[in-house]
This record gives sequence, structure tokens and C-alpha cells, in this order.
Amino acid sequence: MKKNIDTEEAMIRWDSFAESYAANHSDQGDAHKEVLLNPTLFSLMGTVEHKKVLDAGCGEGYFSRLLAKSDAIVTAVDYSQKMIELAKHRTPDEFSIKYYQGNCEDLHFLVDSRFDIIVSNMVMQDLENVEKAFREMYRLLVDGGTFVFSILHPCFVTPESGWVKDDYGNKLHWKVDQYFYEGVYEQRFGDEEKVLLFHRTLTTYINTLFTIGFRLEKIMEPKPTQAMLKKYPSFEEDFRCADFVVFKLKK
Repeated sequence: MKKNIDTEEAMIRWDSFAESYAANHSDQGDAHKEVLLNPTLFSLMGTVEHKKVLDAGCGEGYFSRLLAKSDAIVTAVDYSQKMIELAKHRTPDEFSIKYYQGNCEDLHFLVDSRFDIIVSNMVMQDLENVEKAFREMYRLLVDGGTFVFSILHPCFVTPESGWVKDDYGNKLHWKVDQYFYEGVYEQRFGDEEKVLLFHRTLTTYINTLFTIGFRLEKIMEPKPTQAMLKKYPSFEEDFRCADFVVFKLKK
């Protein structure tokens, strides 16, 4: 694909997918979020009660609502206006979540050192300029604040990755290719729609965070618990390859 495709184009696509994306989300998000991401994010954030939390890239708002249920003081942003409209519609009146339309690469309308915790759930791979986004997260955190974010695992989810199957459709192994390519590519979402993802190496992610000044505290590659496997047996295959990686950083 063309190298000059930017976050604005990704936003246009997410606007057009917003309804179908939201239709696939319950109170816990989709199955991958319920099984793998939500428990990991909450374990890394620690106590959120009475903390000022930014949900950076909130989508239809399910995680913002989970935070509000845990008595966090929640501000939520998303670059898709459609997503923000859906999030507001889905949020009960008793949750005083402040929603804003905004690109995480530039959140100038939010003041410096405002948040105790920033969480960004499956967003940074949707942004063309991740360094600008990380700098905004650093700016918005209080000193000693926590930044937790999840992404598709860049070592395994690449522009040319996927299951290799036998003639009967059995999954033999997960293929990875084009890992060192850094740039935009398309990934299928639903039957026909394709989202834009910006692939970068693990080295690029970590060194960019260090350059900005973040201190890495923990990395987790989520796996399903036995309790979740009883509910969703198909997630047994997630022991073969990591779909996601989640970072905890301190300012």
C-alpha cells in the first residue's frame, strides 16, 4: 500500500465501520477483550477507584463504562465521531464519563499532567505517528502516573501473517512474514470491510517509549484462564501464538 496513508484515512474507515463494530461489543467488549485483554489491563492498572483515568481511543465506550463501574473518574477520547456518538448513547446517565472526539496524536484540548492513569486498548496500531501519541500520553500524565496500552502483538501479527491449514482445514501452524516492514497495511474486518493498521517492530515501540522518557514496568502476553476456556473452548488455540502484548509504563 501507499506509504503516505495517514491516521485521517484510518479514522474515515473506522467511522464507516462504527455501527458493525459496536454491534459486536457487549458490556465486556468482544470475546478477545473479555477473555484476554480486560483482565490484563485491569491487573496492570491496579486500583482505579477515585483515580482520574483517560481512556485513549475508547471506541464505543465499553472499557470506559467498566472503569466508571469501578468508581474511576473517566475521560474518554476517540478519533471517530461515530464511535463517540455510540459511546454516549450506550452510557447510562449515572456514569458521568466525559467523551471527546480527538486524535490521540494531538489532544491539545486536554491540559498537561491531568491524569493518574491512561489506558489505551488496541489503538496505537491504528495511528500513523505513534511517537506523537506517546508524547501526548506522557504530557497528560501526572508525575509518577501509569500508562497501560495493548496492541496486536507485532512479532506475530504482521502484514503477511495467518494460519497455514491442511486440505481438511485443520490449523497446522501460524505463519509470520514481513516483520521488519514498518508502515500501513489492510486487515479484514467483517465480511468485506478492511481497516488500516500501522505495523512497527517491537524494537520501535520500546525504543520510542524510552526516548520520550517512559519507564517500562511490565509486559504481558495475555493467555486464557481455565475459567475462560470453559466458557470459550475455541481459545485453546491462543496457547499456540500470542495475539496481543500489553505494556505498563510509568512517567
